[in-house]
Amino acid sequence: MITGKRAVEKYLGRWVVLAMAVSLLLLPGLCGAEPAGDLVIFHAGSLAIPFKMIGRAFTAKYPQVRIYREAAGSRTCARKITDLKKPCDVMASADYTVIDNLLIPDYADWNISFATNEMVIMHRKDSAYAAQINGRNWPQILLRKQVAYGHSDPNADPCGYRSQLVWQLAEKYYHLPGLYQKLQQHCPPKNIRPKETDLIALLESGELDYLFIYRSVAEQHKMPYVALPAEVSLKSAEYATFYKQASIKITGKKPGQFITKTGKPMVYGITALRKAPNAETAAAFVQFVVGPEGCKIMQQNGQPPIVPPLASGKLDLMPPALKSLVRN
Repeated sequence: MITGKRAVEKYLGRWVVLAMAVSLLLLPGLCGAEPAGDLVIFHAGSLAIPFKMIGRAFTAKYPQVRIYREAAGSRTCARKITDLKKPCDVMASADYTVIDNLLIPDYADWNISFATNEMVIMHRKDSAYAAQINGRNWPQILLRKQVAYGHSDPNADPCGYRSQLVWQLAEKYYHLPGLYQKLQQHCPPKNIRPKETDLIALLESGELDYLFIYRSVAEQHKMPYVALPAEVSLKSAEYATFYKQASIKITGKKPGQFITKTGKPMVYGITALRKAPNAETAAAFVQFVVGPEGCKIMQQNGQPPIVPPLASGKLDLMPPALKSLVRN
């Protein structure tokens, strides 16, 4: 996996010739009509800003396309497809395993891992003890009686269960027995919402002092945050073995079923649905996301792209132009 600003810049330079070749494959007369029509995209809340920018860039290139985006917790997005049967062309998740577990094989054939992120603790400049908190003392500060913090719902949003994995890893990393349980007890249900971006308003209004959220979201909203050690933040493949020590059970595909989520480095996934109403345009959009222009936008928004993107599933069913951009 290659990430980082310099690596991405070098990668984008190498992609110039490839991007031109791929774009030829999408020209009218070579592989069908130019992308057009309505395109429905369900995506994680943490992708709202970069996907808005990517959508604008895509429609600038293909003005006959009209994009309709719905942001929600990644698991909620998947259930709109599986349970509510809502029409959808593209699904992008903050955790690639949501696509693997809930959409493949019945609703999608392949999955592309395309970006990374990390967990941080976002706050206001005037949050309680904001001048004192840091990557070493945050467990003690959050547990003070006058401090309020929140996280998203683990059953609806990957950021929610990742917050719980972070708490478990923190207990081990800081050698603080019982920390995970104490953090749970000090965080009432009113501080838990369906997706992480729902909590930003509570933070900004002063209802919360701190929020467990993705670094990209904090940076996109220009909010201060506490950076966590790499052993805790779920950002580094170097600590994949350490991350595996944390796990949490969340609801599965059907009532009464459960899935165990184990700590692992943070990776985003994207797919085009098997029965996408606008399949050709969906494939073109995914190609745009994982291509040079999409990678540049993701990098600008604090979500380093995976270079080249990693694909899994039935790759023989992936459009050839898209397949040429990924590895497996």
